[in-house]
Amino acid sequence: MVFIVKYHDVLIIGSGVAALQLATMIYMKSNVKIITKSSLRKSNSYLAQGGVAAAVDPDDSPEKHLIDTLEAGRFHSNEDAAREIVQEAADLIPDLGHIFDRDGEGRLQLGLEGAHTANRIVHSGGDATGQHVMETLLARLPLNVHIEENIFVYELIMDHVQKRCIGAKGKAVDGSIHHYYARHTIIATGGCGQLYSFTSNAQTVTGDGIAMAYLAGADVADMEFVQFHPTLLYQNGEAKGLISEAVRGAGAVLVTEDGTPVMHGIHPLEDLAPRHIVSQTMFDLIKSGQHVYLDITKIDQFETRFPSITALCAKNGIRISEGRLPVAPGSHFLMGGIKTDLKGQTTIDGLYAIGEAACTGFHGANRLASNSLLEGLFQGKRLAEWINRHHVHLPTTPPVKRASIHKKPHIPDIHTLQEGMMKNVGIVRSKTGLTRQKQWLDSFQLNEIHDLDGCTVPELTGLLMGVTASLITESALKRTESRGGHFREDFPFEDDQHWLKKTIIHMNKGEVRIRDEYIKAALKH
Repeated sequence: MVFIVKYHDVLIIGSGVAALQLATMIYMKSNVKIITKSSLRKSNSYLAQGGVAAAVDPDDSPEKHLIDTLEAGRFHSNEDAAREIVQEAADLIPDLGHIFDRDGEGRLQLGLEGAHTANRIVHSGGDATGQHVMETLLARLPLNVHIEENIFVYELIMDHVQKRCIGAKGKAVDGSIHHYYARHTIIATGGCGQLYSFTSNAQTVTGDGIAMAYLAGADVADMEFVQFHPTLLYQNGEAKGLISEAVRGAGAVLVTEDGTPVMHGIHPLEDLAPRHIVSQTMFDLIKSGQHVYLDITKIDQFETRFPSITALCAKNGIRISEGRLPVAPGSHFLMGGIKTDLKGQTTIDGLYAIGEAACTGFHGANRLASNSLLEGLFQGKRLAEWINRHHVHLPTTPPVKRASIHKKPHIPDIHTLQEGMMKNVGIVRSKTGLTRQKQWLDSFQLNEIHDLDGCTVPELTGLLMGVTASLITESALKRTESRGGHFREDFPFEDDQHWLKKTIIHMNKGEVRIRDEYIKAALKH
């Protein structure tokens, strides 16, 4: 087995918006390495259709944006963190240059999406915002940033004497193991949408960064809160891609096969209700055997306004001219993740997490539309500023050696895991289903220490997916209420008296510990 050792000032695992924003702003004399498991452009950030939420209109305000964020998050957000991010949002937009769509008079075009009470979504290329932001940041990467593609990072390197993360291990296509030592190690691997059989997420988004941090001893929080996007293009029993919420913001309506509006009388905002409400309503209809469609007949020049979605439909043989797109809900975004402060500091020295992999408390129990790119841009900038001010001496690194434990782990089958998570830990949950999934996952003894160096990349993928799935299932079983992205049919109502708190999961020397942590709660307005 071949080992390769490398040293860096800053090691970034992942290549989405948060990662690239950070890399573009690190001090030029720092040696920065970006590692990505596939290629730079295969990420959720690149697929993002909607836009960036920011109160840039004179009639809007950060306070209004904050109230919408807290409402969508079902008042589980950290209000101080949310306020700080939305207040900086408007300043992040001009930082990206003139990439956002404007009207004939040069003013930013502002879209409307679910749970927003004002038009505040800036977008680029109609429905290709993520791609345009990513390309802008890639073009800005300085010469001190070096990129390695097709490296699967699977384990953090810990200095247990100094109780500090000092790097990570990655496996290349040829099976060689790379040891990356760094002063600062940043997890920017995104969420875990691929844990579910229906998802809008890129194939690479399997939750491995969260699992690695947890196995190293970092706190994870709010893992039960998984957002299911209402409108994935759905054909022949498969999800084919995302239909942006901006389509409903432009006037599209969810209907059943006979044309009955799905959301009429369900919520005051109807089709622009918070995503968990729309998804749960659709789930009930689909479960009863009905089909759900997105009626786009009221949208003028659909092909021009939504070129990416038009291309997606054409690729799958769906004619825009017919005015109806078959849709179903699927896993989209994880509100929980590795517990961090706003700059991304985890509970382990030397280890940071930014973007969807992190849980800052911004999103609460359900993310407000287009707040994800905003958070990634904010955290990338905030962490770069902090790293540029703090020079850390690299600890003496231990000699490279193989793990002393040679037991090969029992790996969950990925397809079976995805089907089980969708059925038992999906849009609608219950004690019976959650217990069934927990027992299945527990049978693999995923918290035991294994010789990960001896595993193949597919085996490592399945193992780390199993760990993250266990975190979601355990948290969902513990929270005996319904809130945001977590819906329990056996506990269908919010319970502020007992559950306005976070579920923190931590592992120490192989022992799993779960605790509640009361937040500075966003009080209901």
